[in-house]
Amino acid sequence: MSIEISKTYSLLTKAMDYRAERQDMISSNIANADTPYYKPRDISFEDALIAKKHELYQDNSHCLQMAVTNEKDLEPKAETSSLKPTLFFRDGHMARNDGNSVDIDVETTEMSKNSIMFNALIMAAKKDLGIFRSVIDASSKLN
Repeated sequence: MSIEISKTYSLLTKAMDYRAERQDMISSNIANADTPYYKPRDISFEDALIAKKHELYQDNSHCLQMAVTNEKDLEPKAETSSLKPTLFFRDGHMARNDGNSVDIDVETTEMSKNSIMFNALIMAAKKDLGIFRSVIDASSKLN
């Protein structure tokens, strides 16, 4: 059994996992910039993170609640989200004569944006852990 520090920390670690996976995918695109017929790949995980947030915080404001007309009615089953990050081919760039459509400028821009977001998630996780650390330090001074 593991101890859950906070729901926010769980969401932050999941987001960092997705960002690391995206960084690997972008690096692969750059590495294959000269591979004939290679199409750049990307990963979309925002929908999966939103579903995870709703799952963690039990946010059912977007769901229609079933009316109960009789106390013997069955309770509806809670929907479990099976959303996973989706892999897609980034298109819209002109393919070269060899069929490769990797644009180094786009890939390096996406890599730097992803790196900035990853660092922001790390700082948020440190801040979240710092709150618990300060509570533990303050409680140790009470005795």
